[in-house]
Amino acid sequence: MERIKEALDRARQQREADNHAAPAKAAPEVGRPASSGLDIAYTRTRVLTPDPVVMRDSKLIGFGQSGDVVTDAYRMLRTRTLRAMDDNGWHSLAVTSPCPGEGKSLTAINLAMSMAREINRTVLLVDLDLRRPSVHKFFGFDIEHGISEYLTEDVALEDVLINPAVERFVILPGSGRVQNSSELLNSPRMRALASELAQRYPERIVIYDLPPVLAVDDALAFSSLVDAFMLVVEEGSTQAEDIVAAHDVLSQANIVGTVLNKAAESQGHYYY
Repeated sequence: MERIKEALDRARQQREADNHAAPAKAAPEVGRPASSGLDIAYTRTRVLTPDPVVMRDSKLIGFGQSGDVVTDAYRMLRTRTLRAMDDNGWHSLAVTSPCPGEGKSLTAINLAMSMAREINRTVLLVDLDLRRPSVHKFFGFDIEHGISEYLTEDVALEDVLINPAVERFVILPGSGRVQNSSELLNSPRMRALASELAQRYPERIVIYDLPPVLAVDDALAFSSLVDAFMLVVEEGSTQAEDIVAAHDVLSQANIVGTVLNKAAESQGHYYY
């Protein structure tokens, strides 16, 4: 916990510095389709067709036997989340959990796909779990380069962005494991990218899949760069003291809500 406390102090200091700093130079235009409207034809972003069997087995919405129930639950989550974000003028959302294995990545993907079904929205999902990137695996994609290569090597964003054959939805995946993940998430290149992604297009929602709050200090390192957090907890697994600890760690951040994942079927599978 000592490292997390240190990261919290760094995040607070960086937030204060950002409030007085001059605006950063904009990053290159990324993740935008050729059309200026929302009837989109991607030209610079790779379009890959996901494996439907992998998507079904991964429990992505629309690909499971209980899809109607789960899809309806995500629609409710989407509506409440967008309402809160619109009321506050937020454009970016980080999805995390107290501990590993509580379903944050699946929640982030399904929420992003549900938001993309709104005809007046576009959604960019960014895999920032740099030590254990997994978003691409839910679609059955093999990834050669991801956001870590963009941050550390001479790899263009247009070479890593993916449209998984879903309208108005783009993924910025992770690739191999990165050990200095919190440093990368607080680097000038990441800060410039986060600012560009969130501010250029008013209809775009950016969702970040971040590592668990109590496992590493990555979420704290990134907290000043995102508008709000969503916390995912697992019924019957997440301990009450871990939820309290996670809220304490994120006490300086906006928390849009908490998702109870893997709930009993009588509760509709998901509770917001």
